[in-house]
Parts: sequence; C-alpha cells; structure tokens
Amino acid sequence: MTDPSTEPADTVLTGTRLNEALTGLPDWRYRLGALVTAYSFASSASAIDFIAGVGAIAEDLNHHPDLDWRYDTVFLTVSSHEAGGEVTGQDMEFAEAVSRVATRAGGTAEPRRHTTVELGIDTEDPSRIAEFWTSALGYQLADNGDVVDPEGRNPNIWFQVTDTPANNRIHLDRHVALSTLELERENLRPVAGEGDGTRHPAFRVYADPDGNRVCLCTEIGHMPAD
Repeated sequence: MTDPSTEPADTVLTGTRLNEALTGLPDWRYRLGALVTAYSFASSASAIDFIAGVGAIAEDLNHHPDLDWRYDTVFLTVSSHEAGGEVTGQDMEFAEAVSRVATRAGGTAEPRRHTTVELGIDTEDPSRIAEFWTSALGYQLADNGDVVDPEGRNPNIWFQVTDTPANNRIHLDRHVALSTLELERENLRPVAGEGDGTRHPAFRVYADPDGNRVCLCTEIGHMPAD
C-alpha cells in the first residue's frame, strides 16, 4: 500500500497516483478535482469536537476545506485552489490527518452520503447562453467554461455541446463513486430499469416517465491524466 502523504505538497496527483493513494485513505473518495467524505458521530457535541480538530489541522497545514455540519454529521471537501482546483500531496496529507482525528472522536466514515449534483445543458454554442445563466443565478464563468456558484454551495452548470440537443435540454448529473455504482443502479432499477449504459462505467443515463434525464457519473473520465 502506498503512503498517501509522501507526495510533495504542491504536486498535482495523476489519475494513477490518486488511485494508489486512495487505497490508503478508505474514508475518502475523489470527486471532480477534490477529495470528499462524510463522518457521522454519536452526538452533535462529538461532531463539534471533531470540527474543532479539523480546524486545528487546517491552521497547522494552512490548508482549509469546505465543511458542512448537519447535527451529528460533517461533510468535507478539500482541494488545492492554487493548483487550479486539483488534488495535491497537501490534500492527501490533510485527509490522512482528518481521518485520524475522526477515529479518535468516534466518527464513522460514510463517504457515500457526500453527493455532488451538477446541471447539464445541451447547447450548440455555450458562449451564446452562458451570460444568461451567470446573470440569472449570480454565478461566475469558470476557466473551464462552466457556470459556477462563487460560494461553492449550489450545483454548478456545465454545457454539453451538441448539434442534436435532446427535446429536454437540461439534465442532472449525480456524481457517485465507482465502488458504489452497482448499489445506485439497484436503487434505480425498480423505477427506471437499466437505463442507457452506452458509456458505462463512466456514466449511465436514466429518465423519468416524462423523459427528464439524470446521469449517474463516476470518477472515470474525470480524473487527471497520467
């Protein structure tokens, strides 16, 4: 097993290196340029103690996560903004330290509960509609062309360039770990069947009875190149 904290702090990890490092970080998952997880605790007081521990790590490493506290559960996202929103050795060091604090606090890792949803819009020309969405939602245009919440709290919008847009141009993407994809498929099967698995396991497309689409997306195709 590879030690996840051996990478230089400012090194952006490749896809292969990420997969190797994550074997030593079972509490965490890779998600769209970040590491994510959730920890549940016996009480809100225990969750608060854990948050204090996370704060101490963040100050010690000068590396600060996005944190969402919901009573007895804490959701965490960490990425290196100075590296263009990618995962670096410093993120691995941070995640390893947080996992130790969570264990001492009696936390249970539940990374599957950390869900990421994006909104995809079919369009022939993203530049023609991007300004509308930034203005309508108070979002910003990111370097990669996505329209994003500057506070990082609400779903981002990305544009699927196509000459043959679907009748319903807007769809949802739900990002899940490849390791839990079969469980997610099992949950959807009674209401949506097998869906369209043309691009499985990178993503599968499902639709409700009215044709509104949702994609179950995994980390395949989203990890940095080697």
